[in-house]
Amino acid sequence: MKVVLFCGGQGLRLREFSEALPKPMVPIGHRPIVWHLMKYYAYYGHRDFILCLGHKADVVKSYFRNYDETVSNDFVLREGGRNVELLNTDIQDWSITFVDTGMHANIGQRLRAVRRHLQGEPWFLANYSDNLSDVPLPTLIDFFQQQNKVAGFLTVRPPQSFHVVKSDGAGRVVSIDAVIKSDMWINGGFFCLKQEIFNYLDEEDELVVEAFQKLMPSGELIAYRHPGFWACMDTFKERQMLDDLCTRGEAPWEVWRRARG
Repeated sequence: MKVVLFCGGQGLRLREFSEALPKPMVPIGHRPIVWHLMKYYAYYGHRDFILCLGHKADVVKSYFRNYDETVSNDFVLREGGRNVELLNTDIQDWSITFVDTGMHANIGQRLRAVRRHLQGEPWFLANYSDNLSDVPLPTLIDFFQQQNKVAGFLTVRPPQSFHVVKSDGAGRVVSIDAVIKSDMWINGGFFCLKQEIFNYLDEEDELVVEAFQKLMPSGELIAYRHPGFWACMDTFKERQMLDDLCTRGEAPWEVWRRARG
């Protein structure tokens, strides 16, 4: 399946990086978060990517145009560096389509902008590009295809507690409780979509806010619950957590490393 990655975000809450980098290019370990996501999809055989670009699109293009395989692969150096023999590779069998989808477009508009690149694909995958998970992708896809609905997405537990505040009519706070509701599931940003999704996506529509709302009455939208690891990178603290996991070699989303043993 082709994989659509929404890479136009500015990452305003990651100010340490956002002035120089678009959010998907913020590094986790030695590679940007979008690379980790692409590596995850590629491990499961999905290596045809469509990048929906926006904010600092040139940074994304330049990164892959000047990609250095030696950063994350073993190699043999000979002749004082004039000869480099890679012992393995990351992206040699990847196909990456770069599409400028606008500076301020929403997710639905970005998806519509790459529709021509999805012709002939009965199903395709999509992702926000700022979240990582260890969800077994073949199981996820099988679930969606067996249900045969127009759209499906991953749901996960909130990664942290929230402060639930109760106050009286005068505004006086009665209680503050840090809880995660046991029945609470949130959108995890991993999508599996059929071509028919475009029938529900008007010109100004956002994917989840408008298009998904149209699908629900007819039962054409389904969710897959994953109780395992999931994390998004909205803040510097969340980025630091992911970076620490990567540095320690304990990143649950690095399924390719687990397979390598």
